[in-house]
Amino acid sequence: MDLLTHIGKKIIPRRVFSFFQPLYHWKLALLGALFYRFPSRRIRVIAITGTKGKSSTAEFVNAIFEAAGHKTALASTIRFKIGDKSERNLFKMTMPGRFFIQKFLRNAVNAGCDTAVVEMTSEGARQSRHKFIDLDALIFLNLAPEHIESHGSYKKYVAAKLKLAEALQNSPKEKRVLIVNADDKEASRFLTYQIPEKISFGLKNAEPYEARSEGSAFSFQRAQISLQLPGAFSIYNAYAAAACAHAFGISAEIIKKGLESVKIIRGRAEAISSNKGFDVIVDYAHTPDSLRALYEAYPNKRKICVLGNTGGGRDTWKRPEMGGIAEKYCDEIILTNEDPYDEDPQKIIDDMAAGMSIKKPKIVLDRREAIREAIKLASTLNPSAETDGSGTANNNNRIVVISGKGTDPYVMGPNGSKIPWDDASIVREELE
Repeated sequence: MDLLTHIGKKIIPRRVFSFFQPLYHWKLALLGALFYRFPSRRIRVIAITGTKGKSSTAEFVNAIFEAAGHKTALASTIRFKIGDKSERNLFKMTMPGRFFIQKFLRNAVNAGCDTAVVEMTSEGARQSRHKFIDLDALIFLNLAPEHIESHGSYKKYVAAKLKLAEALQNSPKEKRVLIVNADDKEASRFLTYQIPEKISFGLKNAEPYEARSEGSAFSFQRAQISLQLPGAFSIYNAYAAAACAHAFGISAEIIKKGLESVKIIRGRAEAISSNKGFDVIVDYAHTPDSLRALYEAYPNKRKICVLGNTGGGRDTWKRPEMGGIAEKYCDEIILTNEDPYDEDPQKIIDDMAAGMSIKKPKIVLDRREAIREAIKLASTLNPSAETDGSGTANNNNRIVVISGKGTDPYVMGPNGSKIPWDDASIVREELE
């Protein structure tokens, strides 16, 4: 939320403010486009949307286009990149307001980039931050209940996402491509839009495929592609990126080269090795579906799980559900603080624990201490007592899974306070 919006909410009656807010955001978008001279007209813009997987797909798309010799720009939850220069996204939002995206695209054009990959969110669309950005492509990954308090209902959340498909439909670009995950229940809504080229795909298109904890493999246009990232979700993200690149004339051979060059995506199933016989996984999973998919990506591991996956004042409905998922998949559970904002963090944790009926979680409010406790617990487990399911001792059968924040740069507290944070850095410090 920008400063003017914040002040407006304080001094203007709610009904009046709500009535004029859409016009205010639309005018801001127009002013930004005018000020930066409509930069999207000078560069290919590939937008990516969905409840989960956007950042990973953006990295995959970027890697493929770079492998094909394109100079790229990338704006995502993880980072902002123009050419060879990259910086961490410290805004704690995917699509910053106040002309940010227009300025980013102008800088990309000035730097000689020919392709920009941009994550687009429902909140950004609701505030017209996608307006006056001429799209060449939109990748739709999935939709699941999220940000319900912000939007008012799941129906309104879906409607905000569909504004991005409408933007592609109305874009003046000559070549427009819509890539849709047909396995998602909302796919048909996106496919109704009049786009010159529509590509739908599902896991069936990736056959033969393997979703392993050590990495994944799938087929695309007869090319056999091996990924460094685990799980079926990685195949969905990579296939969407491949389909998009292929639509713009990039060969399967180059697509394979680009995808296989991605060794790690920060905060997205990011594996951190230790010298103690186990790995620590840091992931952004913050919805029930994404948390379940994360745990299922490591089916034969004894999981010590650290989670606090619901921020204060939002999506309270999912708290017990997240707790229930952890109870089903995790051997040891540590509930901790995440982003309480103005809500009591103990209340958030109690809501999550209410979803557990069999296992008793350990509660450690301090997130660093919770991570330390998980690493200590994994270190003290007796490897010789673990097996791989066949009775054979397995010395690498433990894993610590830390979910909820990924690359989030702050822990958000009361009255707008924030503590600089990075789960992966904390993990490395504690391992040392």
